[in-house]
Amino acid sequence: RTRHSAPFVIPTIRCRAPQRRLAHTRRHRYMGNTQSGADRKWPVKHTSKAQFKEMGSDGVATFGAGCYWGTEKWYAKDFNKEKPGAVTATAVGFMGPPGTKANPSYREVCSGSTGHVEVCQVKYDSKLCTYEDLCSHFYTFHDPTTMNRQGNDSGTQYASVVFVHDAEQRKTAEAVKAKVQGLVTAGKITGFSDKTVSTGVVDATTFYSADEDHQKYLEKNPGGYCNHRRRFTWGGDVK
Repeated sequence: RTRHSAPFVIPTIRCRAPQRRLAHTRRHRYMGNTQSGADRKWPVKHTSKAQFKEMGSDGVATFGAGCYWGTEKWYAKDFNKEKPGAVTATAVGFMGPPGTKANPSYREVCSGSTGHVEVCQVKYDSKLCTYEDLCSHFYTFHDPTTMNRQGNDSGTQYASVVFVHDAEQRKTAEAVKAKVQGLVTAGKITGFSDKTVSTGVVDATTFYSADEDHQKYLEKNPGGYCNHRRRFTWGGDVK
């Protein structure tokens, strides 16, 4: 796989296509993780990407943390374990800088040629959780220090990014990133590969939903590919 060492700069970086999970059956067979999904339906209220689009919400957040299958699972299932009912709906798809191709295909994004990032968009109930809660959770299940790579997946489409929808979200996202960096520097978070948190905090643009078979993939395929894992838990000295 191609590895990239240049910093994440969403408007300009392009990369050669890493050979990663274009065939679902191959990925499921060789990269399966029996702990990645669940043995029951996820506690979210939508059943399709069309329904997700139509659902109202008083809060929307968008995160890129590597493969969007796992990112979605960690919000739709795992976050709701911590704060039941807070995440009401999720969808996976793509987000890129202004001027990038509209409605890119999965294969186009996987080629690294479009500038899009694989993301999970989250709708949440702000009476049950805060945007800060969602941002804090983001850092617990992926490695924000490996630039444009998460485990086996390498390329700018797998960047660690918080796409902010307004100035208040930007302020919160930057504050949480700084808090995590401080804890890493102090040696209180040790589950990352490096010592510098390289997560991008950038303005959200148009969200393009991925095909239906990618939505809630790890609910449908509990043994499917997932390279996310718990990196640390908030509490005690980590706060």
